[in-house]
Amino acid sequence: MNNSPLLPVVMAGGTGSRLWPLSRELYPKQFLVLDGELSMLQATIMRLEGLNCSSPVVICNEQHRFVVAEQLRNISKLAHNILLEPVGRNTAPAVAVAALSSLRNNAEDDPLLLVLAADHTIKNESKFRDAVNAAIPLAVSGKFVTFGIVPTHAETGYGYIHAGSEVNSPNASDRSFAFNVNEFVEKPDKEKATEYLKRENYYWNSGMFLFKASRYIEELRKFRPDILNACQIAIEKSKADLDFVRIDIDSFTDCPSESIDYAVMEKIDDAVVVPLDAGWSDVGSWLSLWDISDKDNEGNVHQGDVISHNSQENLVFAESALVATIGVKDLVIVQTKDALLISAKQNVQDVKKIVENIKSAGRKEYRTHQAVYTPWGKYDAIEQGDRYKVKKITVKPGEGLSLRMHHHRSEHWVVVSGTALVTLGEEKRLMVSNESIYIPLGATYSLENPGLIPLHLIEVSSGDYLEEDDIVRFKERYDAF
Repeated sequence: MNNSPLLPVVMAGGTGSRLWPLSRELYPKQFLVLDGELSMLQATIMRLEGLNCSSPVVICNEQHRFVVAEQLRNISKLAHNILLEPVGRNTAPAVAVAALSSLRNNAEDDPLLLVLAADHTIKNESKFRDAVNAAIPLAVSGKFVTFGIVPTHAETGYGYIHAGSEVNSPNASDRSFAFNVNEFVEKPDKEKATEYLKRENYYWNSGMFLFKASRYIEELRKFRPDILNACQIAIEKSKADLDFVRIDIDSFTDCPSESIDYAVMEKIDDAVVVPLDAGWSDVGSWLSLWDISDKDNEGNVHQGDVISHNSQENLVFAESALVATIGVKDLVIVQTKDALLISAKQNVQDVKKIVENIKSAGRKEYRTHQAVYTPWGKYDAIEQGDRYKVKKITVKPGEGLSLRMHHHRSEHWVVVSGTALVTLGEEKRLMVSNESIYIPLGATYSLENPGLIPLHLIEVSSGDYLEEDDIVRFKERYDAF
């Protein structure tokens, strides 16, 4: 039995467009709080409590790095443990860089990698932990363990795992709990999915795995040396930056894009499946969220400020306003500060088409929320009209905006709460609640929060051009900000 801690590898890429308008390109579903008080990323990490795990490695896109860092900091799991992908190259290269990085950082150890997606939910977390613990001896023995979800219906949106003969545990005292993998099956049509459900030896492919880092590298070298070589160079040239490890952009861009299933799992002889019946969902659509959520007596799922009259089987999500329904059924209604989605439940998969239309029209609602998250905090557009824009700005303790100026707008700031240290030209000024300052067009300025609590202020900008690219930065506090 391996007593070394598991190394969780949490893949936090992806855009989650099927949960638009709540999920956006710059703030996708893995960062959303859909149930309880934790985001999906945070919940993925916290359900590992009780397992013998080291600090997780989180793999994410460059553009999400500060969101990931903040969410890890909020649950005390930030430990220089974020791998930044400069471009997306699917799961096989992502796991490869994590495996290579772990072997480089633990030269005397060969960690067991527990590969997880950041955007799944699991209702029965103790069953999940039991399955992981039961799978450890198999992974220690050199097997590639995949966790197959016991299907609850004839689903056409998932790939399947066809289980074969039983596998005896390397621990003689353990009963048989796993099966050899006969094959990985593509997403079936309804007829095939119904057949799989009846046969009871087909499982949904969850995309969760457990195996030795060295075994993954060994099989990748055998079947996809091109991926391995590119990832080796990318890790060799990687650089530490604050809480991040920046993977070399040129070598990683040259890496082929491939899933771990196609690159390794479908080709090896040592794949085994451990069945998992723990209330799993990939929350792939609003209908999936309705399926897994607690419902009222009328079958409705409500989040936020919602009033319902004579309405049944609806999902209503209200972010910032009262939403009322009368005499409607089987609808999905999602309200955010800048968008409203109304869809029949059976058509929610077409949300992706709406997102494509928004993108092709040159609109920004596919990419970002009204609230925009930054390394120093966030800003939220409250109102915009001809030649003016009003924002609420939040600056985290110890953080601040870089020295900058604008060519086309002036700004007026009012401190709502907290303490602001403003540098305007050669002057420094400490400001507290209800104090204000004017930033003329063309003036150089910076803003810091020297206090111990968040700084909140209202910014009123006026001028001929008010977009975010009218910023000339003179001294950077953060890369790209």
